Amino acid sequence: MLTQFGIVVVALLGFAVVMIFLGFKAVPQGMEYTVERFRGYTRTLRPGMNLIIPVFETIGAKISMRETVMDVPRQEVISRDNAMITVDGVVFFQVLNAAKAAYEVNQLQHAILNLTMTNVRTVMGSMDLDDLLSRRDDINQRLLTVVDQATSPWGIKVTRIEIKDISPPADLVASMGRQMKAEREKRALILEAEGMRQAAILKAEGEKQAAILQAEGRREAAYRDAEAREREAEAEAKATTSVSEAIASGNVQALNYFVAGRYIDALGKFAVSPNQKVFFMPVEAASVIGSIGGIAEIAKQAFGKEGK
Repeated sequence: MLTQFGIVVVALLGFAVVMIFLGFKAVPQGMEYTVERFRGYTRTLRPGMNLIIPVFETIGAKISMRETVMDVPRQEVISRDNAMITVDGVVFFQVLNAAKAAYEVNQLQHAILNLTMTNVRTVMGSMDLDDLLSRRDDINQRLLTVVDQATSPWGIKVTRIEIKDISPPADLVASMGRQMKAEREKRALILEAEGMRQAAILKAEGEKQAAILQAEGRREAAYRDAEAREREAEAEAKATTSVSEAIASGNVQALNYFVAGRYIDALGKFAVSPNQKVFFMPVEAASVIGSIGGIAEIAKQAFGKEGK
């Protein structure tokens, strides 16, 4: 039989085993536990196996050190231009200091949520509706800066704040739709007018170039005509000079040839005129025949000289 001393020893050994067993605390990865001694914070347990003093020390708060996502419920916000909108969002935050998160603020997530909602109303209420709809990134950045600075004493790091949805009233949406339609029609009319203006400019440029080319063509043609007339006049002058020399040398037949040629050319022009079908004029046949005879005499003399 065990003596009274043996029973006490066994009881003490059993109590020691129980105390040691109770003193081991396994902390999961991504979590940190605070340790309290007589209800006062002493230290923080990291992930893994840790040892505390049973009875004297207890686990205070179990804090998740992983990034946490929290929805911001929908709320109504009045913009600076008195437009009522409904907005909601989401907050991403992470605990960096478990002791501060456990003891510096009561109900951590509730505090973060209320702080975020309050700043959403403040930031978005200071902007016009057009800015709220078009500058969402600026809104997110301003909210992140303000909320992160406010939660820093709690050992919290707010990593992101995103506005998920901004919903204006139905009548305001309809009005904005009409405004956008009018703006598109305005841009279409401007583009059409711009196209017509460009087409008119191009057409005018084309007509200008065509007129320039036509003027250059007329100038070239006039130059060619003048050159032809000049050569014709030179030939005529040479012929006249030759006739004059022949007359001066006593050859009257050359004069008859010159006059007969002019006379026959004039008759030919009257004959081919499109406006004259029948015409009467006094024609001295004897003079014409005499002129032709003069031409024949000149031809004989020329051929006679060549034969000699």
